Amino acid sequence: MLNVHNLTVTFMGTDLFSGITFKLTKGDRIGLIGKNGAGKSTLLKVLSKDIESSGGTMAFDKDIKIGFLRQDIDFVQGRTILEEAYQAFEEIKEIEGKLENINTQLVERTDYESESYNQLIIDLNELTERYELLGGYNYQGDTEKILQGLGFQREDFDKLTDTFSGGWRMRIELAKLLLQNNDILLLDEPTNHLDIESIIWLENFLKNYSGAIVLVSHDKMFLDNVTNRTIEISLGQIYDYKKPYSQFLELRADIKEKQLQAQKNQEKEIQHTQKLIEKFRAKANKASMAQSLIKKLDKVERIEVDQDDNAVMNVRFAISKEPGKIVVEAEDLAKNYGEKQVLQNVDLLIERNSKIAFVGQNGQGKSTLAKMMVGEIPFEGHLKLGHNVEVGYFAQNQSEHLPPEKTVLEIMEESANDGNRVKVRDMLGAFLFGGEAVDKKAKVLSGGERNRLALCKLLLSPFNVLIMDEPTNHLDIASKNVLKQALQNFEGTLIIVSHDRDFLQGLTKTVYGFKDKEIKEYLGDIDYFLEQHKIENLREAEKRTVVVKEKDTTKKEAHKLSREEEKELKKLRNRSSKIENSISELEKKIAQTDLDLANNYDEVSSQPNFFDKYKAKKKELEDLMLEWEEVEEKIGNF
Repeated sequence: MLNVHNLTVTFMGTDLFSGITFKLTKGDRIGLIGKNGAGKSTLLKVLSKDIESSGGTMAFDKDIKIGFLRQDIDFVQGRTILEEAYQAFEEIKEIEGKLENINTQLVERTDYESESYNQLIIDLNELTERYELLGGYNYQGDTEKILQGLGFQREDFDKLTDTFSGGWRMRIELAKLLLQNNDILLLDEPTNHLDIESIIWLENFLKNYSGAIVLVSHDKMFLDNVTNRTIEISLGQIYDYKKPYSQFLELRADIKEKQLQAQKNQEKEIQHTQKLIEKFRAKANKASMAQSLIKKLDKVERIEVDQDDNAVMNVRFAISKEPGKIVVEAEDLAKNYGEKQVLQNVDLLIERNSKIAFVGQNGQGKSTLAKMMVGEIPFEGHLKLGHNVEVGYFAQNQSEHLPPEKTVLEIMEESANDGNRVKVRDMLGAFLFGGEAVDKKAKVLSGGERNRLALCKLLLSPFNVLIMDEPTNHLDIASKNVLKQALQNFEGTLIIVSHDRDFLQGLTKTVYGFKDKEIKEYLGDIDYFLEQHKIENLREAEKRTVVVKEKDTTKKEAHKLSREEEKELKKLRNRSSKIENSISELEKKIAQTDLDLANNYDEVSSQPNFFDKYKAKKKELEDLMLEWEEVEEKIGNF
């Protein structure tokens, strides 16, 4: 299907990659991996003929159709979801227009014996045959099936694409691509905006795809489930193995270990030969032997060990100043985009040093609430930031926030102040923008490079509350790990929007689930949320299958709470959960102190004001228990 030979791409005088050679055959499902900026997206653009290479050749089979899912897409406003999806069928839609025109003429005209009328009949037959051959009678059903597989509901089909978030618009673009019957699919991070159900659906679709696939992804599970071959771009070269990602890593490590051992053995032989040469040189009757050994040594092909690119960014988030106890307080928040209501009746109270995850399907309002908190969009209701709160904001779509024509250095210098302007180049170096990389324009940066630049730019402004919207999109696995470690060490308040379960594990202590215009608080990490969410879904399924019985109007079922009572009850339940969490944390600290006293009484008790602090913790625990009892009693009165 495709032969690539000695492909080279040069950027600003430096080879991004050089002399790349590989074949793509039917049934290949290639995972294209490598660090951010290694050239993965660039290689896809070259294969799709979006850009030209600097050298080498590409030979395609005749009439090969290539579909390319890019990281950044543009939509024409004013189209419904179905209308946009139907753009995948350009020739079918064109024929439909011609058939409609012919049928109109056939109805209106009466010159049945004329040559032009006869030509209309001929054109009608030819176009109808072509329409049927292209699947014109099936494309609407196929479109609906693909859209539903990617998470759309039938009631969404006639809604304008303008009313959907970027993640849902990316799904429409993916649907168009899957409907086109391409021979080769080039997919640049297709899972970035998909929820788990849609990812599983896409995995099954791609596993049964008859053509060839080249995909860039940093989702390990997706790569393992879909691919049967891995190509890694590292330091300008490629490593190509017919194994999925995890098996590739094992094989690559095994090969490198064997290379190291072979290189070690070869080095020993070379050193032994060099000693013989020096020994024979000193003797006249051995000079010819020395020359023979020198020639032999010159012909030895030195074993090289594959080099790894181990450079990682250096991130540290420091708080600017200590904020008040409450950092965000909100009541009756609501937001709509035209007729689409995204959030309604949202109450929120976020305390200092909280670590919170916003999770839920795309379009449920996670990014919307983040933007409301930073004052980026208007809304209804009341939202107040606490005393001394300074917010740092990492937006989801970096291409909208980085001026495309400005260089990396210009963007940083414009955001810097007199106090940190001299540190700009050092900061960029810590985020892997060294040397000539600072002169790159934002428009040519890869998705991962844009994210790194945005993270670096974020550090130029003081903050003690950090709001991050999908920060791991486009980041390679090594960069994800570095970012996660930095956030775990961050001593301020963290609010993070993410679908990346692995990234969220161990990072946050509270999860807000977004669903049906509301948010629900879960006092635990992402694993606790998923467990509770699964139980809730099972309960919902059970409710749908239970036969409806006569309504029991006894006791509290007969009493419908007023709007104010519902709000008060919700606040009390939230307060009760927070107190329970505080009690649990305090009991752990007191238990640890008791253990320390038992093991090393003299050293522990000699600490300044130890017993005063110990008694204070005990008193705080008693007060919390009393408060919890009072709150529970109030809840019981509803």
